[in-house]
Amino acid sequence: MPTDLPPVDKAKFVAAKRASAYVEDGMTVGLGTGSTAAWLVRCLGERAQTEGLRFRGVPTSERTADLARELGLEITTLEEARWLDLTIDGADEHDARLDLIKGAGGALLREKIVATASERMIVIADASKKVETLGACPLPVEVIPFGWQTTCALIEEALIGLDVMGREVTLRMEGEAPFVTDEGNHILDLHLKRIGDPRRLGLMLNQIAGVVENGLFVDICDVVVTGYADGRVTLHDETRGTLEETRYEFVTEDNIFTDISD
Repeated sequence: MPTDLPPVDKAKFVAAKRASAYVEDGMTVGLGTGSTAAWLVRCLGERAQTEGLRFRGVPTSERTADLARELGLEITTLEEARWLDLTIDGADEHDARLDLIKGAGGALLREKIVATASERMIVIADASKKVETLGACPLPVEVIPFGWQTTCALIEEALIGLDVMGREVTLRMEGEAPFVTDEGNHILDLHLKRIGDPRRLGLMLNQIAGVVENGLFVDICDVVVTGYADGRVTLHDETRGTLEETRYEFVTEDNIFTDISD
C-alpha cells in the first residue's frame, strides 16, 4: 500500500483494517460496496494470504464480487448461505443512534437484504460520515423503470407532510442515460437536507407503488468503526453501549499499518 494516500483514504484503510478483525475462520460474511468496503476486501485478502483465514463472502454488488475473486477469496450467494454471521459495509451518513443513509454506490437494495440477513452489521467509515441529523447527503430510493416519473411525483407529494427541509427529487444519471442498478432498476435521489424522522420516512417510501427499497437503514447497524487520518480508530458498539479506541501507526519502510494500542 502506498504511503502517500490522501488523508481520507488513510482513515478508510484503518477503519477497514480494524473491522476485518471481526471476521473469524468459518464465518459467512456480507461484503459491502463502495470505496471503504473495497479497503475491507483488500484487508481480508491480506489476512487470507498471511494468516490462512478462510471464510465465505456474500458480495452486495458485482464490483465487490469481482474484487473478491481477484484476491482469491471464496464467495457465495445469499441463496446458498441463507444466513450470515455478520456484514461489514460502508455508509454515506450515520447518526449517534447508528441509523444510516446508504446507496451512493447504487447497491442499496442488495446491501439492505444482506445486512438484514446477518446476525450483526458493522459499518466502517471515516469521521466525516457522522452527522447530528441524517439528510445532508441525498437519500437514494430504488424504483422500477416502468412509470418512474409517476413514482417520482408520488414521492414528491408524500414529502409535503414530512419533517424534511428539502423536497427536490432527481433521477440518478450515468452519462446521458439513467443509472441502472445490478437488479435493473433506477435510483431517485431525494435532496432532503434534514430528515426529522427517518423511521417514518422509510416506512412511507416503501408504501409507494414503484418503490423497491430506500437507503435508510434504521435499527440495522450494531457497530460503527470510524477511522481517522492519524491512525486512530474508534468502535461505537450500540448493543453493548461501549466506545473503544485503537491506534495504528504508518510504517513507511514496509508500507504497513502496525497496531500500537488498544
